[in-house]
Amino acid sequence: MPSIFDLVRDVPDFPCPGVLFKDITPLLADASAFDQCIDQLCAPWQGQGIGAVCGIESRGFIFGAAMARALGAGFVALRKKGKLPPPVFGVDYGLEYGKDRLEIGQHTLSAGERVIIVDDVLATGGTLDAGRRLVEQFGAHVAGASVVIELEALKGRQRWEGPAPLHSLVVY
Repeated sequence: MPSIFDLVRDVPDFPCPGVLFKDITPLLADASAFDQCIDQLCAPWQGQGIGAVCGIESRGFIFGAAMARALGAGFVALRKKGKLPPPVFGVDYGLEYGKDRLEIGQHTLSAGERVIIVDDVLATGGTLDAGRRLVEQFGAHVAGASVVIELEALKGRQRWEGPAPLHSLVVY
């Protein structure tokens, strides 16, 4: 069986010049590798009383929903601006190639609930940090985060604040 690392394809200059996009579609298409990936993403959180998995739009939805099922937790979508019906909380953040806004429905989490945040790629850390700030607006406890890919050179891990662990499967 190919490794997770072997099933990530590099796409240069996408979505704009100078960006090396990490394409996970080959990983998603391989049932055994995808299953292994979900098991590895969930491993640190087994038995930790996770109440919700917050997946960041859009590829974080794929991993987050599968993780929520595996952990017996709810799934909460962290969406881009204007995709959720009101009322929402929102946080603006910077990307390596622009700016964006992440939103969450105000009815989705509870104070004190143990939550993990999930995305496919950790680059500069802006999106993951925005997700953390959104979850904290509820008074929920961010137990940690999981990402499939970490782009170490972009130093996104440095933006992950506090004692909550950040779990990466593959580091480039």
